[in-house]
Amino acid sequence: MGKSEVSLERTYRSMLYKIIFDIGKRLRNPSIDRWFAFLKESEKWDIETLEKYQLQRLQEIVSFAYEHSEFYRKTFDEAKVHPSHIQSLSDVTKLPILEKKDVIACNAQIHTKFKFKKVHVATTSGSTGDSLVFNRDESADSFNRAAIFRGYSWHGVEPWQRNGYFWGFDFTAFERIKVWFLDRLQNRFRVFNYQDREFKRFARKLLKAQYIHGYSSMIYQSAKLINQWNLPKPKNIKMVKGTSEKIYDSYHEEVIKAFGHKVISEYGATEPGIMAFECPEGNMHMNMEGVLIEKIDNEIIVTNLQMKSFPVIRYRLGDYIELAPKTKQCACGRAHYIVEEVTGRIGENVYGNKQVYPSLYFYYIFKNLGKKHNLKLTYQVVQETKGRLTFNIEEKLNQDQKQLLENEIVNYFSDDIAYTITDGFKKEKVNSKSKSFISYI
Repeated sequence: MGKSEVSLERTYRSMLYKIIFDIGKRLRNPSIDRWFAFLKESEKWDIETLEKYQLQRLQEIVSFAYEHSEFYRKTFDEAKVHPSHIQSLSDVTKLPILEKKDVIACNAQIHTKFKFKKVHVATTSGSTGDSLVFNRDESADSFNRAAIFRGYSWHGVEPWQRNGYFWGFDFTAFERIKVWFLDRLQNRFRVFNYQDREFKRFARKLLKAQYIHGYSSMIYQSAKLINQWNLPKPKNIKMVKGTSEKIYDSYHEEVIKAFGHKVISEYGATEPGIMAFECPEGNMHMNMEGVLIEKIDNEIIVTNLQMKSFPVIRYRLGDYIELAPKTKQCACGRAHYIVEEVTGRIGENVYGNKQVYPSLYFYYIFKNLGKKHNLKLTYQVVQETKGRLTFNIEEKLNQDQKQLLENEIVNYFSDDIAYTITDGFKKEKVNSKSKSFISYI
């Protein structure tokens, strides 16, 4: 088959998957095109226009929740706040904070008693506690998907293009067949294990992919194998997107070598939806048309501005974040505020012999090593007993590097916690979400 015939076949294949994508879009998300067009226009807005839109949506959501949700009417009344009191974005602080325990215990009461034409069932993974199931109205679901696709457009990617997917794969035989079928419809393929034959077959498929996405730890592991085994490098990749777990600075060198791009971040969660997406300049722009983000004591408090079936208003998500100064401007020209970094999970304690410490300390320990000494490490910290930690480091450390790490550990925990450093550490399992801190206490 000549080059022109191959090119023609690829064109026809792309057209076919676009048709399948459009059919699926009309069936599941009939309003997505309208939302995508809106978001492509609003990404050109200045900050004043964006905030004006946020206020309008905030007022609408709060009023709708008060009128149609038993939970919000009760909690607003108890807090002596009325939707009419929301006259500026800062007035959102008058509203009570929604806790994770509330969305579980008061699930039915939070749902609004409004008859929507179409809703989709959304389910959280339950990785940090009880799983949550709720209804997301079609408009909000379409908005959320449109926000993701807008992020794709920043990198020249169309969602129907050939893509490699790195996600969990503890499937039964039947589920694997179902996943294979759904992947085919979405022009998607995934890696099921890292054994030589299976992975090399996956690597060959990557040669025709336009983008790859999924767990950043699995993307990194695949990049390492491609580089170590000297496999052919994909030349058509436009975007490498990591989601659902931490993207370590140490990942980028291997990933760039294998795929030609660093891992960009998509920050979202099931309940509030997509909150930020990284642009080609390396900044995570808030999805300001979809969410209102506050930071209280380094915690993110988020309000979804689009979902009416299950309003998420001032939700304590459970993440520590860093926000860029509002005056920071991105070279890409978008005015949307910037999430500097998602620094870790809230509520995970580290137990010393005498004191209790936040797991956020690990973020600062390794951030300091990278910032002060350009020592970028891939790590996982484990606590099995009080007063003792195991630092598992993937990279091999020389004596000087190990001493730098020890200095930082002592700086944060003094002599209250004994520690062991295991360098050259290889994780046994790479087919599921990776956690930077694991506690068995």
